[in-house]
Amino acid sequence: MPAYIVVRVDVTDPEKFKKYQALTPNAIAANGGRFIARGGKTVTLEGDEETRRIVLLEFEDVEAAEAFWHSPEYAEAKAARENAADFQAFIVEGI
Repeated sequence: MPAYIVVRVDVTDPEKFKKYQALTPNAIAANGGRFIARGGKTVTLEGDEETRRIVLLEFEDVEAAEAFWHSPEYAEAKAARENAADFQAFIVEGI
């Protein structure tokens, strides 16, 4: 069943973050994933206003999502985002 990586991002250095953004599409595709949402308009419906950038990725299953996160391709992107953004990321299994 599909799995989704949900990421909440607070960009702290927009110029440095651009390198991370340039590296991620190939790393995601190389690991069988695809973008569902990538920082579009966010509307808070309840609770504290969400001001962070939201990214949603889809993978074949939880194992594929974890494999992407720990892949050599994504390691380069993660290194590029150091000191450029604060991240929260988690995997949720679809139905």
